[in-house]
Amino acid sequence: MLIHHGYEKLDSIENFADAFVRPLHIPFPVTMSYLAAFSEIFGSWLLITGLGTRLGALAIMGTVSFGIYHAIMTSGLNIYLLELLVLYWGGAACVVLNGGGMFSIDHLIKERFLTDNRPEEPARYLEGLDKLSQRESPWEGDECKHST
Repeated sequence: MLIHHGYEKLDSIENFADAFVRPLHIPFPVTMSYLAAFSEIFGSWLLITGLGTRLGALAIMGTVSFGIYHAIMTSGLNIYLLELLVLYWGGAACVVLNGGGMFSIDHLIKERFLTDNRPEEPARYLEGLDKLSQRESPWEGDECKHST
């Protein structure tokens, strides 16, 4: 969806700058319009491919933040206008915070560089589980025995 919006901005960049950027008194409105269009196009492609997902999501989040600001300044807190923008912003924020996930190219790159350079070692959180699994009942152990 955002790729389509980005191409619409590029189709008539002056109209977009006049309608959305200049009313907010943002400096260099045509340059900022190009920046918004390219962040929607390339940010979306970064999310789709899973390469640089946090960077792409951050670009989308920035553009949508200005869209939310424009919607509030021109129409107030109109829920019908803000609904889709807030959903885009929330989705981008989730990707910024969590990354692309295990099916992204970012994850494959991370796994490639992190697993080759470090030795295999058992996970530390499993040490306590090993002791617990050797007991016959949860009441066994030195800390649970009571003198009678």
